[in-house]
Amino acid sequence: MVKEEKLSSDRKALLINLEPAIFGTFAEIGAGQEVVRHFFKAGGAAGTVAKTISAYDMTFSDAIYGKVGRYVSRERLTGMLQHEYSLLLERLSSARGASTQFFAFANTVAARSFKGNNECHGWMGIRFQTTPLTEPSEIVIHVRMTDKENLLQQQALGIIGVNLIYGAFYHSDDLDLFIRGLLDELTTERLEVDLVDVSGPAFKNIDNRILNLKLLRYGLTSAVLYAPNNAILQPSEAFHRRAVVFERGSFFPFTKVHLDMIESAQALLKSRSEGSVDNHIALFELTTENLLHAEGISDRDILTRADSILATGYPVLVSAFAEFHRLVSFFRRYTKDSLTMVAGLDILLQIFDEKWYAGLDGGILEGLSRLFQRNTALYVYPMGSERYRSYIESTKLAQLPSDLSTLPPVIHAADITPPAKLRALVQYLIDSGFIIDIQDFNRDCLNISQHRVAELFTANDPEWEEYVPKAAAQMLRGQQP
Repeated sequence: MVKEEKLSSDRKALLINLEPAIFGTFAEIGAGQEVVRHFFKAGGAAGTVAKTISAYDMTFSDAIYGKVGRYVSRERLTGMLQHEYSLLLERLSSARGASTQFFAFANTVAARSFKGNNECHGWMGIRFQTTPLTEPSEIVIHVRMTDKENLLQQQALGIIGVNLIYGAFYHSDDLDLFIRGLLDELTTERLEVDLVDVSGPAFKNIDNRILNLKLLRYGLTSAVLYAPNNAILQPSEAFHRRAVVFERGSFFPFTKVHLDMIESAQALLKSRSEGSVDNHIALFELTTENLLHAEGISDRDILTRADSILATGYPVLVSAFAEFHRLVSFFRRYTKDSLTMVAGLDILLQIFDEKWYAGLDGGILEGLSRLFQRNTALYVYPMGSERYRSYIESTKLAQLPSDLSTLPPVIHAADITPPAKLRALVQYLIDSGFIIDIQDFNRDCLNISQHRVAELFTANDPEWEEYVPKAAAQMLRGQQP
């Protein structure tokens, strides 16, 4: 084992080349053969490289790895790893299997095209033995490239490929170290890792969902997406050409009002769209900007919140986005279809709090222009008058009438009185259809206070279960502090 230090990609490649037991195949499609090039450049590559191949032509690629629907996909990567690893064992196991840790590395990538208008991303993985004559383990990652030039993207891919191979052989027993090492010599301004999946005997006790939270914790990505079947979803595949309905929050705990909000929003969207959004995806976005750095909040605590939502059948996007407009920009990377935000009246008022836009040159006007883009709307869930009054008195985000008896029993977006300088702006967004009130909802949910439910939950008072969806309650039962 090499003593850990900050190593360059060339140094990592050389150390692997000098390790006599490590031997394998490189298969790279798209962006050149940038990973294996590091091993040739470092010297001693004959000790590591059994074969290198680059089947760019689709006909050649299909003939070798089989046909797939999308060439830059996990399906294609899996076919490459399976084929190359099997071929490696078939041809070399009898000659050197007893002393060799075989591996097959592969990537399939779409780097910046000549026109420069394509999605720049790729799948990359390694199937490898931790010791000779053992079953292989596997690591798969998805990367999103943001360099503006093709050559720079190739360079970044070469570096992360070396980091992946080095991490597989030297840090598979310390996945925190492995994750942190993926972007050695790189930054997220150049390349983002938004999915990692490990399998095999080297990772038999690893929860991939926790592993993907480490991508967030160490800043390799801004969001990871979980499916109700506990799978990790890749955002570009989940959101591609689909309408998105999302509700954000911290969800401690997930309550019946959260569920009613998204179900009411979907019903409203369908009624307004005349069935044109049948292909939509509805999800909850668990905001972790504060949780990731909070003392005493572990990855398992965050995952418990996600699991309570997943139990109801909805996907969960766990993100580090503090501002709404950054989250909207994230979704707009992947879809131009309708984007529907679902929020309570309290969140609506916070959106118009100017403190969130202090870092923007254009202040709140710039932030709202990013938030309310074309084909984007905010569906607002109402609030009971008592809760509304208490909320406004504590936050001062709107004005209460001088005669409180004039407050209607249910407060909608159209009923609020924002600060004077914002009233025309709020009214414009309502009149233009960017802000839409949810009128059909479960009135029994109006007086559910998440803060109160959290107090009951923390105190182990069984009353909390009355306010939580049954599936979520079953999952949370026994998880109290």
